[in-house]
Amino acid sequence: MEQSAGQAVTENVPSSAAPAPEVRAAANLAPDRMVLARGVFTGPAPKISDELYAVVEGKAQRDRLSLRLDKGATAHTNTYFGRFAASYWQRWTTVTEVEVAMTLEVGDRARIRLAASDIAGHRRIIDSADVSGDGRVVLRAPLDQYVDGGALWLEFDAVGGDLGITELAWSAPAPERVRPVAIAICTFNRAQDCAHTVAALASDPVVLSALTAVYVVDQGTDLVEKQSLYQETAPRFGDKLHYIRQPNLGGAGGFTRGLYEVSASGSFDGSEHADIILMDDDILCEPETVVRLQAFANLTVEPTLVGAQMLFLLNPDYLNVGAEEVHLGELKHGQKVPKALRNTSMLERNQERRVDAGYNAWWTCLIPAEVVARIGLPVPIFFQWDDVEYGIRAREAGFVTVTLPNAAVWHADFYWKDYDDWARYFSMRNSLIVGSLHTDLDPKAVTRQLFRTLAEHLVAMQYGLVHTTLQGIEDFLEGPKVLRDGGIAALAAARGTRSDYEETVKHPAATAPVRSADIQVRRDTGDPSRPVLVLVKRAIQQWTGRTQPGLKAITREDAHWWHVALFDHVMVTDASQSGVRIRKRDKAKARALLLRTIRVLRRLRRELPALTQQYRTAVPELTSRENWERLYEIR
Repeated sequence: MEQSAGQAVTENVPSSAAPAPEVRAAANLAPDRMVLARGVFTGPAPKISDELYAVVEGKAQRDRLSLRLDKGATAHTNTYFGRFAASYWQRWTTVTEVEVAMTLEVGDRARIRLAASDIAGHRRIIDSADVSGDGRVVLRAPLDQYVDGGALWLEFDAVGGDLGITELAWSAPAPERVRPVAIAICTFNRAQDCAHTVAALASDPVVLSALTAVYVVDQGTDLVEKQSLYQETAPRFGDKLHYIRQPNLGGAGGFTRGLYEVSASGSFDGSEHADIILMDDDILCEPETVVRLQAFANLTVEPTLVGAQMLFLLNPDYLNVGAEEVHLGELKHGQKVPKALRNTSMLERNQERRVDAGYNAWWTCLIPAEVVARIGLPVPIFFQWDDVEYGIRAREAGFVTVTLPNAAVWHADFYWKDYDDWARYFSMRNSLIVGSLHTDLDPKAVTRQLFRTLAEHLVAMQYGLVHTTLQGIEDFLEGPKVLRDGGIAALAAARGTRSDYEETVKHPAATAPVRSADIQVRRDTGDPSRPVLVLVKRAIQQWTGRTQPGLKAITREDAHWWHVALFDHVMVTDASQSGVRIRKRDKAKARALLLRTIRVLRRLRRELPALTQQYRTAVPELTSRENWERLYEIR
């Protein structure tokens, strides 16, 4: 056995003398040590690459929580789920030293190394052990050199014979009491997906024991409770599983119901209530993420919102973004934090830098009980920007958000969703609401930006998209009363009126209402160097009919406004790659929408300051328990 030159010490003792630390049920007193992360070696579904968990050279056998290397094989956990995000734990928690313990079955001799990286990814050895017998091995590392970046991982060499690795866990001294945690899943007509998510939580005994409650908030007509998988899984939760049906109030209404139920006793300071993890229904759930979020939340210096990262469901090794922020003055959310990774394969890159989030989306995010106690419930804006608004409001009250690396779920890839969709109504309306609530929007700057965006849509012959966007602005101008029903009427209006615009309809590519022999493919030649001048030029061309005649086919990657506007009749591939949209120049529609745009934006410029005050004044009533009870029809 070796002892490193640093402060860390290794141990090799029979497993019975040093049992692996375990996560206790949330209601119990904390153990002496808290598990921060477990050694997981394979994913929750066959489509997930094992190399997101551990990389092996040589022959090996993997199970979920165990790895067995044949003689001569090597392995390391310098991988997405195998790493320990040392930088985040040093920056945000009370942990000053971490232990990683494991049970080894050694055929002859094995070498174990605890390695670390810095912000540039340089590798160094923190601790190591040469092991010649079965038992427990504990390696230790101080968390004192990672503020701006760096992680820890393990390396294994099966030197003289086979090597079995089980009960691997990263741990630290536990708090005096473990903060309980519940989960709320919001679902709307994704019954099968939701049933699989619930089953994933039940599949892990440690996760199941850690949860105080799971709320399934079903707002649809395709009911989760009728799924056979859900019915088979439900008994495993005992009385922890709560199934709630309610009107469709969007993600905001569904997730708020979970927050409402957990905090149901009314006036409180949060100390006796559970933290709650909000979780989408259509994710591929990694149960280990629950363990990691809960552990991190238990050890932060102050109550902290802890978000999971998002990996793409269709491209499962790709990270959506390391951390996000919002640019309120530009009405933009989902903005990449500087230096964060985006759309990056986590088989090829590691996130070395610590990047601090402005908020975390609710595909999976833990919200401390103290936050709900301090700031109340979300604003009833149906969906889009609800998670942004709550994260901003929490920060204004003193609660930061941490997006934790190596804790993630898989969610549908955003770039497979077409921008020209009814959801644009909520994105537009809610961006103005959230911007008004949390900053002083500049009426001139906002209307100037919106005019340019709408002009780009017009020259691209996206008349339905312009209409949907204007609907969002017009309803914002109606003031807080537009939120009275939680979004039910707005949803119907946004979806219903789009049928008046032919280019909003998606057609199968093979049977689209055009003659294939007439189609000519036209590729884009590159971004314009002077986009404003090009926009003016394209607008004149569209207005005067000086466009290229004939039917043109344009791929999704080339469907930029400056390219599409060159033509008067185009077939554009939908972002979903499941069909095409047909756009055709229509001067009458363009003229009507342009005049409407001018009227609406003039009104927005004039009324924005007064509307800002109206929305701010309405927040206490909108977010009150009484208002949500009315929307839930439980009063």
